[in-house]
Amino acid sequence: MHFVLASASPARLSILRNAGLEPSVVVSGVDEDAVAAGLTDPTPSELVTALALAKAEAVADTVAQTTPDAVIVGCDSMLSIGGEMVGKPGTPEIARERWAVMAGSTGELLTGHAIIKLDGGQRTEQASASRTTTVRFATPTARELDIYIATGEPLAVAGSFTLDALGGWFVEGIDGDPSSVVGISLPLTRQLLSAVGVSVVDLWKTTREA
Repeated sequence: MHFVLASASPARLSILRNAGLEPSVVVSGVDEDAVAAGLTDPTPSELVTALALAKAEAVADTVAQTTPDAVIVGCDSMLSIGGEMVGKPGTPEIARERWAVMAGSTGELLTGHAIIKLDGGQRTEQASASRTTTVRFATPTARELDIYIATGEPLAVAGSFTLDALGGWFVEGIDGDPSSVVGISLPLTRQLLSAVGVSVVDLWKTTREA
């Protein structure tokens, strides 16, 4: 059984590798705005879960042709803060606007997870859910924020911050699952794998090599 990550996120890949897996990476290329526009008044949890499922579904046919027995994991993260759900800022200007709201405040980082199981190239099972973690942000100085934004890191990550890299200097603490904030919840992924009949220990590369 192969484990496929439908994400280009290096942070998600790193978490999984450190946790004993060696995923194949197949990037979905999903138009997230189009998926979101097709939903009718979704809750934050429904939104990130729908986006995660869309990513897993987008690569399922491709994966089925090369690795017919596989589990595909799709994820999507967004930050709920100031009454708004925000994803990747994309530009320095938007990142700065986000941090004006985030600094010294508390937000909720939501990550949707979706798993599709393939048996013999056919989709046989799927499961999805989301995980919410509270993040308490520090207040960077103007110079710190200028330099952080200039690194480019916050432009390509949900909520304009990271927990496991440079942005971690500006996070006071979290209440919940740290792996979910980084991009993929290990506890929730294990539960969803179990729901489709797969034990995570059977996917560990150390187990396969033993």
